[in-house]
Amino acid sequence: MAQTVRHNTTTSLFASDGKSHPLQDTLVGVTLVLGAIAFVTAMFHNLHLLSSWTGLVGILTGAYGQFISATTRERFGLILGMGAAAIGFFLGMAHGGLFGGIVG
Repeated sequence: MAQTVRHNTTTSLFASDGKSHPLQDTLVGVTLVLGAIAFVTAMFHNLHLLSSWTGLVGILTGAYGQFISATTRERFGLILGMGAAAIGFFLGMAHGGLFGGIVG
């Protein structure tokens, strides 16, 4: 009678494989947080160091997350986080860059 009981393995419309992916989910969360920080701090000219560095790290974590992602849900969150991180990174670079406009 074990075959009569079926567990609902899909928790979301986009999580189609029904498995847990802790590393990928962590990368999605980190990328979204870094993207939000980079996007918000890019609106302030004097916070260009924070926005450019968090944007750069957000782009790199998002790219690695895309490389190892398994579901559409993960890819969707990674693209949103990477987009926000990229905007924050580019605006931070325009306002002074990664090293505060120091010319070597």
